[in-house]
Amino acid sequence: MGTLLVAASNGHTLYTFNSDTLGVSNCKSGCSSTWPPLSVPAGVTPSGGAGVTGPLGTITRDDGSLQVTYKGLPLYFFHGDSKPGDTNGNYTGWKLVKP
Repeated sequence: MGTLLVAASNGHTLYTFNSDTLGVSNCKSGCSSTWPPLSVPAGVTPSGGAGVTGPLGTITRDDGSLQVTYKGLPLYFFHGDSKPGDTNGNYTGWKLVKP
């Protein structure tokens, strides 16, 4: 799998959703229970560590929360990943994020 993008807050793997488009999350309602968005509080600008080659940003979700994006695509955790390094959400419709 190579190097994957992880969240510094907990070290968990991050994913993108194939049904999302640049700047738009289509994972809503029940989807976001299984695939929680990587979010930040208002006023926080996400930043990447060494090796993160693409831009990080945010979008505003329907509930008003700010979801982190990478190269314009919203980022998510998978509820089935219980520890750093898990990649249990790597299946059809979802992609592991590589820096």
